[in-house]
Amino acid sequence: MVDMIVMVMVSVGALMLAVAAVLTVARMSLGPSSLDRVVAADVLIAVVIAALALQAIVNDHGTTLPVMLVLSLLGFAGSVSIARFVADRDKATRWDVESPPPARVADAGEEPS
Repeated sequence: MVDMIVMVMVSVGALMLAVAAVLTVARMSLGPSSLDRVVAADVLIAVVIAALALQAIVNDHGTTLPVMLVLSLLGFAGSVSIARFVADRDKATRWDVESPPPARVADAGEEPS
């Protein structure tokens, strides 16, 4: 009885992971920006890690643990490096030195100078 309940739960988990993977691949292909695609790739890595954990539960072994650890470290390092790259790119476009600063608007109680 317990084995049947576990197999039903694993099957539902596998179905949810498959749906998540399909939606993530759709976001990777349709994403409007490169940042959306990078986030989708990070989510896909998380889905693969969860699928490996599910496979380890079904087969009752822990030999996939090092693979899951390496994937999680690669996903983290990739996310951090892309976030730093996008932040540097945004900072370079935000601080454009050639454009004049915006004009200061006087408050309601302040006299214009």
